[in-house]
Amino acid sequence: MRKIVLSILILSWIGLPLVSQTLQQDSLNFFKKRKKIVAYSAGGIYITSVSWLYTAWYMNYKQSPFHLKNDMGEWMNMDKFSHAHNAYQNGNYGYWALRWAGANRKTAIWFGGSWGLIYATTIEIFDGLSAEWGFSIGDMMANTAGASLFIGQQLLWGEQRVRSKFSYHTTHFPYYRPDLLGSNWAQRLLKDYNGHTYWLSANIYSFLPKQSKFPPWINLAVGYGATGMIGGYSNPSEIDGNPLPFFDRTAQFYLSADIDWTRIKTKSHFLHFLFKLFSFVKLPFPTLEYNNKQGLVFHPVYF
Repeated sequence: MRKIVLSILILSWIGLPLVSQTLQQDSLNFFKKRKKIVAYSAGGIYITSVSWLYTAWYMNYKQSPFHLKNDMGEWMNMDKFSHAHNAYQNGNYGYWALRWAGANRKTAIWFGGSWGLIYATTIEIFDGLSAEWGFSIGDMMANTAGASLFIGQQLLWGEQRVRSKFSYHTTHFPYYRPDLLGSNWAQRLLKDYNGHTYWLSANIYSFLPKQSKFPPWINLAVGYGATGMIGGYSNPSEIDGNPLPFFDRTAQFYLSADIDWTRIKTKSHFLHFLFKLFSFVKLPFPTLEYNNKQGLVFHPVYF
């Protein structure tokens, strides 16, 4: 449920900054209208989603005094990569939204870039007041890392040379625990960490001399994933008396090519919209994988 809300939050930010390419920044009143759109939208999204999350999720569980919980190692830390990625993306779209509204660069960086961290902190506080969970220092470290990745690059370079990206492929593991890993495609996209890969996609051109003829949209990406997980910390041997197969929980490391769509120049507003829309998605390319079970594995196409 919490991951669903975070995903909705990310998608809700996309519309505001992306339409900026189709409008002219021609007057102070125009920017005032944009600022109202962003302020009301951000406030409305935050209040509505947080209220819905609390009533639909947390109210169903026993409350407790504020407390901490150490959940490092759960899902082989795939959830931590998810937290960092979500914080980064929310910061990215928050920045675009504020720049579209006419905010100056530093205001957009600090306030827009911190949006994901602010939202995630609210959820962590809810966790800390719930007997079922607890305030996770590991989650907060991941949230802070994701927001810092965006903010730090904007302050240092004025651009994102290294982007956080995501890819997903279906696995057979939800078949064994559909309640935990998802019973349909949409649920599995959010819940099945076995199919998630989180990437850091670095733009090669941005690190080269400005006179370089290297294509400015080609990236090199490193990724992390894990497989064999049908439980958070360990795999159960049976569920309700029904035996389950043994799966070796394995970390996976990837090296692959990628494309930074935001660096492809186009006069088409529609294409520019699509390029920003898919800026967080790692494209399928030939990929080299390393894991401690099989060693090096080459995938002609990996997503």
